[in-house]
Amino acid sequence: MIRRARLLSVVAILLGGALGLISSTQTWIHVALTDGASADLTVAGAGAIPVLAPLSLAVLALGLALSIVGPVLRYVFGVISILAGGALIWAITAILLGPPVSAMAAAVTQATGIAGGTAVAALVGGTTLTAWPAVALLSFVLVTAAGAFVIATARRWQRGGRRYEAARAARRDVTAGPLDAIDSWDDLSRGDDPTTTGTAR
Repeated sequence: MIRRARLLSVVAILLGGALGLISSTQTWIHVALTDGASADLTVAGAGAIPVLAPLSLAVLALGLALSIVGPVLRYVFGVISILAGGALIWAITAILLGPPVSAMAAAVTQATGIAGGTAVAALVGGTTLTAWPAVALLSFVLVTAAGAFVIATARRWQRGGRRYEAARAARRDVTAGPLDAIDSWDDLSRGDDPTTTGTAR
């Protein structure tokens, strides 16, 4: 598990951010208005929570950067993941428990020209949620859990280039052996003196 900690963390954060970004473009709330003021309205995730799309993009960028940063920034990014995920979980939960007027105000004002919390609330006859708020909630629970996992395991992550460096060192050891006659002639043709002590190939 620890050997794959980096991969698991990066994939989980990228997946959570991607789902959050997708959900921001989908319909979250159907709003029925009273007195036939207008046809029923739809509110997308980005309309219900204006910071949803920007924070989802930030999470995606963080996930990509996490694959290459050093030990100190792993902890920093882990904390940021927890804070971003926690903030969105709070906001999404409020909508799941009953959409606040603020989540629908922009859509209602745009459709009717009526603004103000009390006036907008008087126009709202009922609301219906789609499955997308729940999807978004689960995606940011995943991001938050991944951030906690990063903090718990970051010290034991393997360096990304360690395997490559070992393989390169092995190749150097193999090629550092004694030169044969053909190698010596090749060196002479290039203007090198293979008999010089300490000559490295």
